[in-house]
Amino acid sequence: MSHHHHHHHGAEGGDRRVAAAVAVNLGLTIAQVAGGIVSGSLALLADALHNLSDAISLGIALAARRIARRGTDATMTFGYRRIEIVAALVNYTTLVVLGVYLVGEAIGRIVEPEPVAGWIVVAVAGVALAVDLVTAALTFALSRESVNIRAAFLHNVADALGSVAVIVAGTLVILYDWRLVDPIVTLMIAGYILWMSLSEIGGVIRILMLGAPPGLATGEVIEAVGTVGGVSDVHNARLWQLDEGTTWFDAHVVVEAGAWGEADAVKERVKRTLKERFGIAQSTLELECASHACREAPAIGPSPAVAPTPAPAAHGTASGRR
Repeated sequence: MSHHHHHHHGAEGGDRRVAAAVAVNLGLTIAQVAGGIVSGSLALLADALHNLSDAISLGIALAARRIARRGTDATMTFGYRRIEIVAALVNYTTLVVLGVYLVGEAIGRIVEPEPVAGWIVVAVAGVALAVDLVTAALTFALSRESVNIRAAFLHNVADALGSVAVIVAGTLVILYDWRLVDPIVTLMIAGYILWMSLSEIGGVIRILMLGAPPGLATGEVIEAVGTVGGVSDVHNARLWQLDEGTTWFDAHVVVEAGAWGEADAVKERVKRTLKERFGIAQSTLELECASHACREAPAIGPSPAVAPTPAPAAHGTASGRR
């Protein structure tokens, strides 16, 4: 019980840090928008938009953290932990859209440069950089534990780099009146946002698509299970991630002829192998005796014979279900 209380207390502390980061980023966004409009700096407005996306992403991450801690129920039999993966996908998708938008705006400014008030740009971007560093400090520790918070944290890292770039752009405008540097810096910010988002979003999609965890080959796991004493074959195997930290394995395991009497021991050996060699603590094994094993079943995935078929259309009283 004490362990549960400690975990809950730690989670609440993390929530407070994320909430504080949301608050400071919203305040900064207002300041940056005002500064960008007054100064005429597209780079500062780009930084403001990105900062607003930071606040939104942190808000989504905070909501997802709280929902993810709910237990299982009759509707969500796996629990709600995957909501954090969904939140990460939303955040990365938002970043991609934002990056494409900024590219378009920057190209327009390169074609038709506009005057920029450099001092306002530098002052507002300096404040933005300070806030970015505070936000990064609030979320860094949590980002190592959750792909959801890491998405929000990377939002913030990109914004901090953007603030540095805007400061450089504003300084060059002050010193040399180089107006083109403003949209060029905007392109650099957008390029980094797109590179970072596209490099991270693949792993999130992989989890949502029930893919095998990176660095762990399904064939290697099947081969290891097949070498366990008492096992003659493994088929219909599936290896996937529930969330960033939980890997599941399920398969049909054929027990050698004459060894059915020790089927429970065989199952225990397979589970121990999965946990000790691959860190897979969650596994579902369907045991088959050698004389009644599935014929011509694929090594990976369900066989065509047991593939789910579409449910029949509802008729009569079934259509009145609530």
